[in-house]
Amino acid sequence: MIAKLFSRRSKNAARSPQVPEGRRLYAIGDIHGRLDLLEGLLDQIRADEAARGGLQGELIFLGDVIDRGPQSAQVIDRLIALRDERPQTRFLLGNHEEVFLTTLGGDGKALRFFNRIGGAETILSYGISPEAYAVAGFDELAELLDAAVPASHRSFLGSFENMIVEGDYVFVHAGVRPGVALDAQRPSDLRWIREEFLQPGPACDKVVVHGHTIVEEVVQMPHRIGLDTGAYRFGTLTAMGFEGGDRWVLQEHRPCDAVAA
Repeated sequence: MIAKLFSRRSKNAARSPQVPEGRRLYAIGDIHGRLDLLEGLLDQIRADEAARGGLQGELIFLGDVIDRGPQSAQVIDRLIALRDERPQTRFLLGNHEEVFLTTLGGDGKALRFFNRIGGAETILSYGISPEAYAVAGFDELAELLDAAVPASHRSFLGSFENMIVEGDYVFVHAGVRPGVALDAQRPSDLRWIREEFLQPGPACDKVVVHGHTIVEEVVQMPHRIGLDTGAYRFGTLTAMGFEGGDRWVLQEHRPCDAVAA
């Protein structure tokens, strides 16, 4: 367990970014099919809540819960159960969920793209055997996937949001387009943007909390916070807690080669 407190209070500093009074939030970075890391991080969040006392945290998942790791279907099952346990939990639609939903809608080009960006692991997580996957053409693969993915998973992923604004923070999957008002942002940018958002330029009037772009360490800048610490690549899943003007980091780390097939 790694916990770091970042206090934003200073006598001489400008007002620090705040979440709404009486609220505690936890933003969780890209899971990418790592159920083991998700379970460990949820345990850490529960322990953190108990240590801090008072409020139960409201969880915000930043998207890309599927693909690349070995247990995407199982992660979705766990998150559906978590939403039942904690109804205030919210989910942002990542670019990987977007492609998956488009694939399930029967788009053959999307299936080919999905297959290239880590969808193979997702397909196998639904119980399609490696042997059946290896010999299936795209039309047959689409039929197998359509039969394997339950309606509850489709409905759950289809309920994910594009953007969440809380106090001085805006939570999105990938980032925002510089110079464009939040209420005018295109959903495609919120899920896919990278270079234009990451390069120096006009800052948003809120601190943008995002995933999508993998970093080895949490990125904290005045205008943005990056929380995708490479669950499938580096074996680290990150959450950031927010309360008042404080924020802190929790991380679960397990080597990628320790993941059970």
